[in-house]
Amino acid sequence: MRHFLEFEKPVAELESKIEELRKMSEADGLNIAEEVAKLTEKHDRQLRATYAKLTPWQKTQVARHPDRPKAGDYVRALITDFTPLAGDRAFADDAAVTGGMGRFRGRAVVVLGTEKGSDTDSRVKHNFGMARPEGYRKARRLIELAGRFGLPVLTFVDTSGAFPGIDAEARGQAEAIARSIEACLEAPVPLIATIIGEGGSGGAIALAAGDAVLMLEHAIYSVISPEGCAAILWKEAAQSAVAAEALKVTAEDLKRLGLIDAIVPEPLGGAHRDAEAAIAAVGEAVAAALSPLLALDAVALKAKRREKYLEMGREPAA
Repeated sequence: MRHFLEFEKPVAELESKIEELRKMSEADGLNIAEEVAKLTEKHDRQLRATYAKLTPWQKTQVARHPDRPKAGDYVRALITDFTPLAGDRAFADDAAVTGGMGRFRGRAVVVLGTEKGSDTDSRVKHNFGMARPEGYRKARRLIELAGRFGLPVLTFVDTSGAFPGIDAEARGQAEAIARSIEACLEAPVPLIATIIGEGGSGGAIALAAGDAVLMLEHAIYSVISPEGCAAILWKEAAQSAVAAEALKVTAEDLKRLGLIDAIVPEPLGGAHRDAEAAIAAVGEAVAAALSPLLALDAVALKAKRREKYLEMGREPAA
């Protein structure tokens, strides 16, 4: 059964009516194709109108939709001959960060992703996409491995942030994130990052400091979650919608501010309504972003990347 968000209630009611009519037609042999067509047209108009004016808080809900395709779905669909690689060679393997080697459209690549999981068991297994230090150390290891073998790196980011537990802090969470960001910035190979759902804080940028940062239309990317911001500034979660607006979490805001490079359009109603189409669109966007970078050598890549990040937040010349 499809999960509907609060603001999708009018759409849900229309879908329910369409389903009732179809069941009635099957049971009684009635020809109600015309009625179904009219309701379907109304449904599509309502869905289009709803998604054309989403607020930042509503986009946050879409980005977290339980049916939205996860990092593993992108890897399975876009990467052939995938071989997972585990462990940070220091403490343990972290299931929130998945990675390995495979082929993207015939080209050997290293792939990394933050995996939230799609059901209760997998969410617990992957710690809801919140990595501990060993996850970021694994990411660093694989990015450095990619550099040694001259393989482009593709990352798929979907996390509310790094795990904030005492055990993670005890093992050097901040240092591990910083080292992972450093590995991204120092990589002698192209790195394409895609924000596929939620890009939360340092836990996201640890895998997203790339040459090209892509972002799905209804994904979000922010230094802190709207709820976290509301709790700090207003001491109440009810202000989360206000915080989402102030944080500029949407793809449109971030593109305008120059913090991401491209927005990947989603199917009408969000990626959760047509995962296959959303994943295909990401594949095309990644291919387009990767192509010009392959012509650059390591020195040119790093110089271009350095300039890209130094330009962020800089006032334009008068």
